[in-house]
Amino acid sequence: MQGYNSIMQPRTLTQALKRAIKTFPAIVVTGPRQSGKTTLLKTLYEKSHRFISLENPDIRIRAKEDPLGFLEQYQPPVIIDEIQYVPELLSYVKTRIDEDRKPGQWLLTGSQNFTLMQGVSQSLAGRAAILTLLPFSFGEKIGRAYENTEVISWLKNAGKNPSLTYKTSVSEFILRGCYPEITIKESVDRELWCSSYISTYLERDVRNLAHVGDLSQFERFLRLCAVRTGQILNLSEMARDIGVSVPTAKRWISVLEAGYQIFLLYPYYKNFGKRLIKSPKLYFSDTALACYLLGIHAPETLMQSSNFGHIFETMIVNDVVKRFFHSGQMPSLFYLRTRDGFEIDLVIEEAEKLHLFEIKSTATVTLHHAAAVMKFKKAFPSLIQQAGIISNTVDDFILTQGIKNYSWKSFLAG
Repeated sequence: MQGYNSIMQPRTLTQALKRAIKTFPAIVVTGPRQSGKTTLLKTLYEKSHRFISLENPDIRIRAKEDPLGFLEQYQPPVIIDEIQYVPELLSYVKTRIDEDRKPGQWLLTGSQNFTLMQGVSQSLAGRAAILTLLPFSFGEKIGRAYENTEVISWLKNAGKNPSLTYKTSVSEFILRGCYPEITIKESVDRELWCSSYISTYLERDVRNLAHVGDLSQFERFLRLCAVRTGQILNLSEMARDIGVSVPTAKRWISVLEAGYQIFLLYPYYKNFGKRLIKSPKLYFSDTALACYLLGIHAPETLMQSSNFGHIFETMIVNDVVKRFFHSGQMPSLFYLRTRDGFEIDLVIEEAEKLHLFEIKSTATVTLHHAAAVMKFKKAFPSLIQQAGIISNTVDDFILTQGIKNYSWKSFLAG
């Protein structure tokens, strides 16, 4: 697959990148294939840094066979794209950095986190800033990349722009997803793009892994993850459904998570005792790919699907994850579910306070939908900073004292 070649849409990560380049000798930008890593670095630094892509087989062979000669030829400042193809190069980069720790000389990208991060932790610890670029957030998609980029600022301002209107419908946003090429170029055929992306991911990122044997079986497992998006991870059930052992299913979940194809949301456990569900929830990382794997291709099919609620929740959680990563932070996100049936879909921990949100795909929200957040807000008043519902309504409104309903558009736009 070729990357998108349009003028770069502003990316929130730009600000964190510009801060990091002032102090770190190396910057590693990770993220899934086609999320815009190369475009971002080339747009910002192509004039000051030489660009080399290790996806080029000839260059990759030279880097593997003669790393010293390769680095002698490509002197910093340099952008080395897809560094995971030659991870052994990182130890030689470390030596160069130790000889000259001038900031911003080595800009590296990689899309296989399982290969890349092992090499970074061994070779570039303390020498590199690690940043993650995911596909577009809703704010980036509508041109608000630099609005309230810090998470705490965004939470304080959520829903304060009711006059802002966006033509995007929830079905269009979900079906089109957030990968730059399919988002920017409306002429790109959605089904063909998704099919090509999945084939490329399986062929390039998964085939070479020793602990993935049967590629067709792994693809069925990928589809099963799409079916289970927005639900509590049950490895035993998934292993049984696909016909593999539980340890194999666990390894494959790790592969998908490290390759940015899924995100695991873990339960919040502090201060709430032991009566909580302990397993993480699984979210597919892009709704376009999830819908494609589910065979959902039309707005009517999506809105009538029994999976719509889970897909809507996936859309919200993914966007909040991007808020953290694109501001240079690790996500501090959780969910809550007690054994007596009370659930909070999204818990954001920020400055030792909790922000609780229930996610509802309905366009008709009543006080009944806020039962769980009301319960927790009453039980832990000093801990709860913010509580609300994120829904498919058109407008924001107050449900009851201290609990607000947010339209998904106003919440994600920040």
